[in-house]
Amino acid sequence: MKVIVGKHSGFCAGVRYTITKANEELEKTNDTIYCLGEIIHNKQVVESLEKKGLKIIDDIKSAKNRVIIRAHGVGRAVYDYAEKNNITLIDLTCPNVLKIHKQVQEFANNNYFIFLFGIKDHPETVGTYSFCGSNSYLIESVLDILPAIHALKESSLKNVLIISQTTFSVHLFEEITSTIFKELDNSFNIRVEKSICSATDIRQKEAFDISSKVDLMIIIGGKNSSNTKKLYEISKKNCKNVLFVQTKEELDLSFIKNFESIRNYSRSINSNRYYRRN
Repeated sequence: MKVIVGKHSGFCAGVRYTITKANEELEKTNDTIYCLGEIIHNKQVVESLEKKGLKIIDDIKSAKNRVIIRAHGVGRAVYDYAEKNNITLIDLTCPNVLKIHKQVQEFANNNYFIFLFGIKDHPETVGTYSFCGSNSYLIESVLDILPAIHALKESSLKNVLIISQTTFSVHLFEEITSTIFKELDNSFNIRVEKSICSATDIRQKEAFDISSKVDLMIIIGGKNSSNTKKLYEISKKNCKNVLFVQTKEELDLSFIKNFESIRNYSRSINSNRYYRRN
């Protein structure tokens, strides 16, 4: 049996940064440090940090003293609440996500209508969208394109920013962007910030390539991870046998032994490309 481990398996730089800093904060104190939501989408890592004193909460109003902002980031309202209630925030948001927050704010302040591509209920998307202002539309699939364009035209703005969640599907990003260009005439000035992390881009391409060459793909990662889910979906397009597991206990070894070549892919940075009109 041939087992191939993905070259780009493991956590991305943003997640490594968050975990490292969280451990450093926990080592400084014996007191509980709160974290608003799972610090990353990885059960084992979360449990390890909880043993060191991290307490996961779902609402900033449940917080006391010091609160970690997780890798996915949070919305504007959390920062406002913390400031008004003397809560110290330890902001461990992925630097790439923070960059997008600043970008959308700047473009919104300069009279751009913002199309944000992302999974609507994903915490990163929810946080980023809160910085986009009222002239914006959240696009998750091609079905959202026409309503988004209608909202744009209702706003009377002519400048448009296209930007996305860092872990959005590369293929879907290109498809939606292409369709928007076809639907809008030359009176609109369109700027595209390809904010998908390079780590996400590389892994998705590699998963697509390898899944066409093996009998079995094993995707290892958090079940609620956007990254991992996309690798699973991409692999299923080429390989009939794809397993999505979170721990070694979930592996069915008797099933795995039936295959000749296996791809083991675990998942856990920033390329920009611009399109312009006018």
